[in-house]
Amino acid sequence: MNELNGYDIEDIEVGMCATFAKTITEADIVLFAAVSGDNNAVHINEEFAQTTAFKGRIAHGMLSASVISAAIAGRLPGPGTIYLGQNLRFKAPVRPGDTVHATVTVTDLVTEKRRVKL
Repeated sequence: MNELNGYDIEDIEVGMCATFAKTITEADIVLFAAVSGDNNAVHINEEFAQTTAFKGRIAHGMLSASVISAAIAGRLPGPGTIYLGQNLRFKAPVRPGDTVHATVTVTDLVTEKRRVKL
């Protein structure tokens, strides 16, 4: 571990993994709507959300996906990491009270560029 409690490239091996988990709260959803400007009624209006296919309010997809960023920045490779991109596919809604788990696994190292592929 380095001074930021992250891994240096020399300390990382293919196959290493780490997990971050977060229980999504009502406050998280309301605050995410405020900061992102995404005030879709399916996220913030229970009465409307009951009329949708979801039968109730759901968290923003990007709020749920942010748990991946937390796993990368906080666990592996850790603080100081620059997150270059990802592909997403949402398979089920996340509701207030659900816990989202993100597990990242090192699949490749490009040491000459100091890059970790997860």
